[in-house]
Amino acid sequence: MPTVSVKWQKETFQGVEIDTSQPAYVFKCQLYDLTGVPPERQKIMVKGGLLKDDADWSTLGVKQGQKIMMMGTADEIVNAPEKGPVFMEDLPEEEQVIAVGHTAGLFNLGNTCYMNSTIQCLHSVPELKSALIQYQKSGGSNDLDQSSHLLTVATRDLFGELDKSVKPVAPMQFWMVLKKKYPQFSQLHNGTFMQQDAEECWTQILYTLSQSLQSSVSSSSADAMKALFGIELVSRVHCQESGEESSESESIYALKCHISHEVNHLHEGLKHGLKSELEKASPSLGRSAIYIKDSRISSLPRYLTIQFVRFFWKRESNQKAKILRKVDYPLELDVYDLCSEDLKKKLEAPRQILRDEEGKKLGLKSKNKSPDATEKDVKMTEAEGSSNTDGASSSAVAAGSAEPGKGVQLTGVYDLVAVLTHKGRSADSGHYVAWVKQDNGKWIQFDDDNPSVQREEDITKLSGGGDWHMAYICMYKARVIPM
Repeated sequence: MPTVSVKWQKETFQGVEIDTSQPAYVFKCQLYDLTGVPPERQKIMVKGGLLKDDADWSTLGVKQGQKIMMMGTADEIVNAPEKGPVFMEDLPEEEQVIAVGHTAGLFNLGNTCYMNSTIQCLHSVPELKSALIQYQKSGGSNDLDQSSHLLTVATRDLFGELDKSVKPVAPMQFWMVLKKKYPQFSQLHNGTFMQQDAEECWTQILYTLSQSLQSSVSSSSADAMKALFGIELVSRVHCQESGEESSESESIYALKCHISHEVNHLHEGLKHGLKSELEKASPSLGRSAIYIKDSRISSLPRYLTIQFVRFFWKRESNQKAKILRKVDYPLELDVYDLCSEDLKKKLEAPRQILRDEEGKKLGLKSKNKSPDATEKDVKMTEAEGSSNTDGASSSAVAAGSAEPGKGVQLTGVYDLVAVLTHKGRSADSGHYVAWVKQDNGKWIQFDDDNPSVQREEDITKLSGGGDWHMAYICMYKARVIPM
């Protein structure tokens, strides 16, 4: 990779690396980080004229140490008012967006919207950030492969950049490491990077982080991923033909919402996803037979991830085709009836407390409230919280307090905090976008480097039925009560 010097106005930036395997747009994103000049405003002089976003470096003959001139004006920095209050409605639209919460977008580095939307959803989990900070302190583990370690560090660093910035961030280092760890994300078509499946990206990142944090020498982050995202299932496997029956248990990171002509709502699709047929050898029959696998949730996480199974392999077109059927999903999801009998018993008491507290909020308050009860109401409000909490409480949850008996109790009730949507007809084409709830209740749509404020009532309209953005992955946060 050649290094060049870039002259802009009165400044000269030495040793700027150009990765000639990447589109020129990636280089422009690097210069944006250095100068504050957005890519669309940059005029970069190269052989043959101005540098285009999709320019082929091999035809430009860029040499080591070459001097390159760039023209363009940087984003203006808006200073805070010296005195007097400023009301939201009096701010320009761009500043209103900044005022509602995290709004740092991510530049698209060439069909990387699948990665950007995944990162924006996972970035909204403060407990995950805390676990990654603990990983930083521990320095990783010798038992962990280098590529997993580097991807974990890159995730931590990218989260940090997003937290510190109000302007779009170029996730170049993260992308480089992701492609090295999982080469399928490096696939090219006609010289450009191919669109990839966001669910595959989400799953691979969570898997890597779980391996890294579990191998960390820091005990506070060791069980972070399991407590935050892990779902335990217990299954009854039954063969009606032979009468054989057995039980199985497994750990997963997402529930599947299967879509058929009978499914109109998320809850129906989840029930379908927990029941399946499989063919395997029957010892008593001496041949293969059909078994019914009926699963129930035996342990719940702090954040419940749900994937809408919208894509299937279509042989005639040789690609992942999309099921466009509308499937409604709620802002509040109760999974109590999907749980095992043992888990239901554990959830009953905290669910009753939750109902009592919510009844009080609706005006059904006790006339003679003791000081202890008042204190518990305060704790209840703090515990339910929002999708973002402070670092101290985040660390506690990351250490496993999402489990009953460790600080807070789960109720089986969840609130929607992020939606990853897809627009188009194939998982490997189209466009992915993240919709993330902020700690003040506002929703932000992260369309790569263009964030925008959305109304909550519009979030549940992303349920499909046409060519508009439709939910592909939903992330819900547990509503909890204190011990």
